[in-house]
Amino acid sequence: MSAHLGRRLRKGATSGAVMAAAVAALAASQAPEMIPSPADNAGGDRAIGAGDTAPPSGDGSATGDSPYYTVLPPLNTPNKPGTSTNLPVITGPAEAGIPASVLSAYKRAEQSIRSTDPGCNLPWQLLAGIGKVESGQARGGKVDANGTTLSPILGPVLNGVGFADISDTDRGAYDGDSTHDRAVGPMQFIPSTWATWGQDANSDGKRDPNNIYDAAQAAGLYLCANDRNLALKADLDRAILSYNRSREYLNTVTSWFEYYKRGTHQVPDGTGVFPVDRSDDRGRGDRPTPPFSPFPTSPDPKPSDTGAPKPKPTRPGEPSEVTPPPTKPTTPTKPPVTPPSKPPTVPPAVRVDRLTTVSTGQLTATTESVFAKAPTVAALDASGAPVAGVSVRFEITGTTDARFAGGATSVTVTSGSAGIAAAPSLRAGEKTGAFTVRAVVVGNSAKAAEFTATVTERQADALVRVAGDPLSATTGTAFTQPVQVKATVKGALAPGVLVEVKVVASAADTEASTEGPYFKNAAGDTVRTLVLKTDANGLISLPELLAGDKAGEYALILTARGGVSTEIKLTVTAPAATPTPTPTPTSDPSPSGTGSPEASPSPSA
Repeated sequence: MSAHLGRRLRKGATSGAVMAAAVAALAASQAPEMIPSPADNAGGDRAIGAGDTAPPSGDGSATGDSPYYTVLPPLNTPNKPGTSTNLPVITGPAEAGIPASVLSAYKRAEQSIRSTDPGCNLPWQLLAGIGKVESGQARGGKVDANGTTLSPILGPVLNGVGFADISDTDRGAYDGDSTHDRAVGPMQFIPSTWATWGQDANSDGKRDPNNIYDAAQAAGLYLCANDRNLALKADLDRAILSYNRSREYLNTVTSWFEYYKRGTHQVPDGTGVFPVDRSDDRGRGDRPTPPFSPFPTSPDPKPSDTGAPKPKPTRPGEPSEVTPPPTKPTTPTKPPVTPPSKPPTVPPAVRVDRLTTVSTGQLTATTESVFAKAPTVAALDASGAPVAGVSVRFEITGTTDARFAGGATSVTVTSGSAGIAAAPSLRAGEKTGAFTVRAVVVGNSAKAAEFTATVTERQADALVRVAGDPLSATTGTAFTQPVQVKATVKGALAPGVLVEVKVVASAADTEASTEGPYFKNAAGDTVRTLVLKTDANGLISLPELLAGDKAGEYALILTARGGVSTEIKLTVTAPAATPTPTPTPTSDPSPSGTGSPEASPSPSA
């Protein structure tokens, strides 16, 4: 720490006053967060309590305790947003600049993990602090348009010489070394850790530790392991130490974390400040001192007369001064050794490498019926082994009224011991057509599978009228005979089948008649075409049918979905004519004897 402070003061201090201000600023801004170096690890580059007789093991850390950049942030920390400054600086110190793609990857990882594990409270500035000390923000942002480093970033060979001894675990797939492992990529994962935590955050179909998006997402998940809450200082420290078990590493990352929290700005890719001074490059001149000395060394003692006690001559009869025999040497105390840290618990969602659809055949159903098969997936890790305990969310998308039980459009189920997760029953609605059911791993949305489901109309292959009298009525009246029609399919009742009912002038007509019998709709309008649906027994009952004003022969044509139809004849007659009544004849009145003389015959001459 003192060496870094001295370097900074030599570079930036031009007067005693400036030096005093720099020291005060360092004490004010960093001292509360710094952790003193432990007594048994003055170099700070070993696990506390590991003693001086053993190199680091690399167990339980993301990087295998690989070396890192030790440079600390400048004293002129960036201003917090909204504060003013008299300095003619718009973007802030160069060290506060983060390359565009790298900054985007950190922020995307924070957003993704906060949506799936809000209790972790992961800040992107922590990823930036780790990325700074691990690779100098991907060598100053030297990445391509997809966020992949222009050349692989590899740590030293972990062969036990000054570093952990980690034999090859990936057959050189990531680090190009088939004998020993090396930390890889901008976040410096060793291959065995990457095999567990690696992510495909940019959805290009591969998990690449040299891709900043993949690596930042994996680092965030790793830091959040074991239900850590990074808003708590103790959990934050544990998370950083799980990355590299060094107190100096913790202090360095924490310093950059606090520095970036005070303000950053974006710079073009490839123009970031590249740090110097790595933890494996300490020493003077061209002879660096290895950070992990296997054994403590000290100069071999050389015989010398200088200062050596000489026997005092004695006179005869006097006892000689004899050095007392050495006491029994005490057994040296073994240096305390920190037991290997418990590896972070890997959530099932992180272990999933892919979701595969389990063969279920086509997902089809007719309207208002239950799908015979359910969407089913298998959660598998990178080796193809099943992953149990994975939360899988099934979501219905597309234009449809199909629903899971209870009317839900999404449900979450947990995979069993065989890694299988099956959605609950899926029921079709009235809408026909195709839609999608998407299965996604909760907490690892890049792992998904899709199913296409289709809803078709219910159909019938037979349509007959239930026994009844012929249909006839006189004009101006209604048909009084009930009309019921039954639909069946393959001999079974066909409920929910749509049936079109049409009044036509003759069975040969395809268009509805413009006169004759008719129905009334809910608004009271005259209609000669209806669409009805069969009930649970496959039956439809016609509403009241009015005869109309014109006598003649008509027909009802009933056509079910599926094309089957039946004909019912309609007869409309005119009412019988009413006979005209014949009037009764009346006789002339007889002459009365009064008032009118009766003629008498004339006398003959």
